[in-house]
Amino acid sequence: MAMAVAAAFEPQLSQGLRDSLFDAYQRLRPRPNSATPVRIVDIDEDSLARIGQWPWPRSELADLVRALNAGGAAAVVLDVLLAEPDRGSSARGLLSPAAGREGLPESASSRLDPDAMLAAAISAGRIVTGFALVEVGSGNGPGHKATFTWAGGDAPAVLPAARGAVGALPMLERQAAGNGALSISLSTGGVVRHLPLLLRVGDQIYPSLAAEALRVAQGGDSYAVRLSPASRAIAAVRIGAYEIPTDAAGRLWLYASAPVRDRSVPAWQILAGLGAKQALDGAIVLIGSTARGLQDVHQTALGQDVPGVEVHAQALEQIIQENYLSRPAWAKGAEIALLLCLGGLVIVLGNLLGPTATAVLAGLGVLSAFAVSWAAFAAEGLLLNPLLAAASVVVIYFVLSLLRHLQTEHKQRWIRQAFASYVSPKLVGQLVEDPAQLRLGGERRELSCLFTDLEGFTSLVESTPPALVVPALNAYLDGMIRIAFAYDGTVDKIMGDAVYVLFGAPIADPRHAERAVACARALDDFAREFAADRQREGLAFGGTRIGVNAGMAIVGNFGGALRFDYTAHGDTINTAARLESANKILGTRIAVSEAVVSRCPGFVGRPAATLLLKGKTEPIRAYEPLPPDAAGSPELIRWQEAYRLLEDGDPAAEAALAAIVAACPEDRLARLHLDRLRRGETGVLLMLREK
Repeated sequence: MAMAVAAAFEPQLSQGLRDSLFDAYQRLRPRPNSATPVRIVDIDEDSLARIGQWPWPRSELADLVRALNAGGAAAVVLDVLLAEPDRGSSARGLLSPAAGREGLPESASSRLDPDAMLAAAISAGRIVTGFALVEVGSGNGPGHKATFTWAGGDAPAVLPAARGAVGALPMLERQAAGNGALSISLSTGGVVRHLPLLLRVGDQIYPSLAAEALRVAQGGDSYAVRLSPASRAIAAVRIGAYEIPTDAAGRLWLYASAPVRDRSVPAWQILAGLGAKQALDGAIVLIGSTARGLQDVHQTALGQDVPGVEVHAQALEQIIQENYLSRPAWAKGAEIALLLCLGGLVIVLGNLLGPTATAVLAGLGVLSAFAVSWAAFAAEGLLLNPLLAAASVVVIYFVLSLLRHLQTEHKQRWIRQAFASYVSPKLVGQLVEDPAQLRLGGERRELSCLFTDLEGFTSLVESTPPALVVPALNAYLDGMIRIAFAYDGTVDKIMGDAVYVLFGAPIADPRHAERAVACARALDDFAREFAADRQREGLAFGGTRIGVNAGMAIVGNFGGALRFDYTAHGDTINTAARLESANKILGTRIAVSEAVVSRCPGFVGRPAATLLLKGKTEPIRAYEPLPPDAAGSPELIRWQEAYRLLEDGDPAAEAALAAIVAACPEDRLARLHLDRLRRGETGVLLMLREK
């Protein structure tokens, strides 16, 4: 919205940048030069060397004007200020002596009053004199040679204005067919971008020198000024056959071309009778100077320094070619619409796309703004400012980037705070890098879960001073958590001495079952060593039982407005807890389900039993993981054979189990099944009556 307001009011800085951009367009595509009946008679260095330093005697100017009239010029424009009498004029009490010039014929008329001679030459042709604007009020203003008609209202107040003017000598001005302002308006940076067609001197309106040249060349006697019905500002000025689009102040936007040698003829050649008649016949001829020290130099949009007479000549060429640049009244509205359109597009799509796509979109938006502006310039000469639209896209992009950055920082901070206490630092880092992996709304996902429990913990707490129990328990839990983190586990809960770990949440992991089994074995190794150390210290620290299961579960945030917890729910979780308890009956330290084993290629372990858990109708097979080096060992082969016999109900199972117990008396699982057989039970199915 701020950019739209800036586009509507166009501050000075914005106007300067806009004009510089339009200058660049002209440099890329200058106005083409074509044969146009506009010529400059140049009072150049060579002419000054041949005829003498400026100001020349008016008799010389009279000869020059007569030569141009004789050459068939449609209009002769004096782009020089003739405000003072000639040094040899009778107005100064002097007469100009006859003076010969090397290489030039001597004019007999040079013995007369020079100003009168020039006045006579002016009266014999269609000549335009000029006046200069000044900031001091003068008595009588310049003479009017034409009338103005206004279509759509009265004369507007918004015109280039001055308090006064210094005109040509009255005797010269009276004889002229036209009289216009010599002044050229400068834009930001001293560049000539506009040429006024109308000006205000005091309370009177006058035409510019170029406008008078065009009127006189066509034999017209008036200007028709068309005003915009909506704003009452000037829209166009008609001069004879040409309707010239202008800005609100009646200024022509100059479309510059490169200087052309054929545009100028040295003045000395005209005076010497060497000027090409075909180059002057029917042309608007401007008399001006490019000599150093005399010229008023101006810079065009092409970055070239040209004399003021060339500016007037190029303006006339542009009008005759009808090759205009225009910034219509609707330009600001179109620019604001483009700004809002591109800005809105970036806002809407930027919120849906990622950072890279948003950057690409913003870049395309900027390019689109410039492409529309350039296409309008190249095709129709329309000057549409793309800078504010492009700037709005860039600003919106950076604002979106900043908001996205702040949002990402907030999310990362939330993730760290929410998960750092129960997710491994590695997983927290992954979540921070790619929060898309985290779906906290709740979802059904395949994962593995691990439960641990410490044997005899209740009796240990009741029989041991807190000063001994608390440090030991904290050290035990710290070690368990570190191991869980090392295997990318998520510590869901710590309930007294028990630890509940998830694998595959909150970040999905196709190897969740393998990590869970490896973690269970690492936890078992740590727990046995930790318990042995505490027992040597005299603390009756029990063994750790571990249960692992895999399957589908619902994971997400559960709780209320005041407190919530990231956890998992489902039969998969309950079964893992039951397997942990089943270790008490099986005599094992780790029990994993067949669902886990099926997801672990290369699993090394032995079948423990088929368990029918309390409240379940379908039994599950339980396994005891073994170290990787146990694969193919004689002990594992003997167990697999004995278990096959037990599962088949073969009487030979008892002898096979007895042999295993004899070789390894501490094998509590083998002892369990041997005792079952001796009690008359068969098979591998165990019904658990406790949770």
